[in-house]
Formats: sequence, structure tokens, C-alpha cells
Amino acid sequence: MDVFAASERAMGMSDATWLRHANPASGWSRFAILPLLALAVWSRVWIGWWAVAPLALVIAWTFINPRAFAPPRDFGAWMSRGVLGERLWLERARRSLPAHHLRAAKVLTGVAVLGVIPFVWGLYALDPFAALLGLALTMGGKAWFLDRMVWLHADITGSQPGTPLADPTFPDPQGPTT
Repeated sequence: MDVFAASERAMGMSDATWLRHANPASGWSRFAILPLLALAVWSRVWIGWWAVAPLALVIAWTFINPRAFAPPRDFGAWMSRGVLGERLWLERARRSLPAHHLRAAKVLTGVAVLGVIPFVWGLYALDPFAALLGLALTMGGKAWFLDRMVWLHADITGSQPGTPLADPTFPDPQGPTT
């Protein structure tokens, strides 16, 4: 099972949604989700069952976020290119991607997934050290994964990170048609 494709389907990510999600405001504000989730779960200590309300808001924001911002006029920002690289990564079954990117992405995803274990335990047991360790591993792995996706995007498109990119169109995975 491809957990990445399953996640994309669960989030209902269409082409238009991916373009909106490539807005750096969408990508950067998405980094707030795990800390806000931790705070929402931890709030059960202070507000009891009312913690369901902030938890519901965080879950709602998770689904709204990729749709909440307009597509950027320029896709050259680091976060935009990271999101575009993620889109390429999701097409890896149809597209030939360099092996070094595949290995690195899998390892970094593994780091992020491993972070979920202490994160969930820390939130369950109200152990701040475990929660923070899990948060650091998960967010650090995801940030490094995104950086790798910027590199993947540059390699596949032949574009230079940091330069303006008005058109996010990807090369045809089967190559040019004649």
C-alpha cells in the first residue's frame, strides 16, 4: 500500500488543490498543525472534554489548509518547489525518478513516521519529553523531506531553486511527444 497516495486521496488533492497548496503560506502554515494538535490534545488537562473543540478545529484546518490560499503567481519559493516536488514524488509509479531521491525520501519518511511513536505516547501519557522528541523527529523528517523534494523538482524540471518560476507544469513522464 502506498501511504503517500492514500494520504493524497484522503485529502482530496486535485490538480487545482495542489496549485493552491503550492502557495508558501499554505505550506508554512501547515507546519503549525502538529504543534497545534499537541496543544489541542494536551488541553484535556485544562479543559477536559472541551478539548474536543480545539482538536476538531485542528483537524478541520488540516483539510482546509491546502485549499485556503490562492495559487502563487510565482512558484519559485522554496516551499512552493517543495510542494511541487512532493507532487512529482507521488507520480513515481508513472515517472522515472533518480534512485538517490527515492532512497532519501523513504529514509526521511521513516524518520518522520518513527517520530509519531514518541509523539503519540507523549500526548497519551502527558510526557512532555516524549511529545517534544516525537514532534522534533516528525517535523524535522518532514522538513528535510521537503528539502529533498525541492532538489527532486530541480532535477526533474531542470529549473534552478531560488529563481522565479511562473509555470509549475511538469515534463511529461513518458518524455516529449513527436
